[in-house]
Amino acid sequence: MNDVYAYQPPESPPGAGGGRDRRRWIIASVVAGLLVLSGSVVAAGLLLLDGSGESTSGRVKDHGADVGWAEGITPAWMSGHMDLDIPATAQSPQAAYEVTSRFDTGILTFTLTRPEAEAYLTENPPQGKWLEPTAAQTDVPAHDFTHLGLPEPETFKKGVRYGYVCPGAAETTASPEPSGAPDMPYEMEDGFDTSDKRCVRLYAHEYSPQRTRVYLRAHFDPGISPLPAASPAASAG
Repeated sequence: MNDVYAYQPPESPPGAGGGRDRRRWIIASVVAGLLVLSGSVVAAGLLLLDGSGESTSGRVKDHGADVGWAEGITPAWMSGHMDLDIPATAQSPQAAYEVTSRFDTGILTFTLTRPEAEAYLTENPPQGKWLEPTAAQTDVPAHDFTHLGLPEPETFKKGVRYGYVCPGAAETTASPEPSGAPDMPYEMEDGFDTSDKRCVRLYAHEYSPQRTRVYLRAHFDPGISPLPAASPAASAG
């Protein structure tokens, strides 16, 4: 006998309501099949993977549709989380905050006159010394500051200084990046890093003879809370 027909409803003896029993058996089989299918869908949902193969189930559960660029981010809010003030004379401040499945990224930028920028950099010195790139990076993904309509600071070679600024850091250790954060875009020649979570990568780009743009980028452990409520001026100050 063909095994395909191994599972068939039992025959009902004459007069025992065979048609009714047969319908009940079919309905029970359909319900059982639906339960198995639902369980498979739930299991698949719990094992969602991001592009690098990392499980995103916990992050999706925590943030759901909020994964991505958060709304309502203001320069003042981002400045507070970076623990770096925005000078009162700063122009064109912009900020953004991205929630991902592995770590979050906050960015902040503004412009100053050359003398104002020098004063700001003196007040917020790097761990080690200011560095200058030996070459511009041409393969930097257009992602962070491009979100604000600006070029990525790693793509500059001339007129730019960079380093890690760590407000309140008392000592240096291995790295300021949380686990899983991307590698530093330029080599830190003196190896001055810190484990202080508030460390911020700062770029100062002298984009004109009179003005300097300051770029700030920091990585945060997932789940910073609470994020600000959405507002029409999400990234304007």
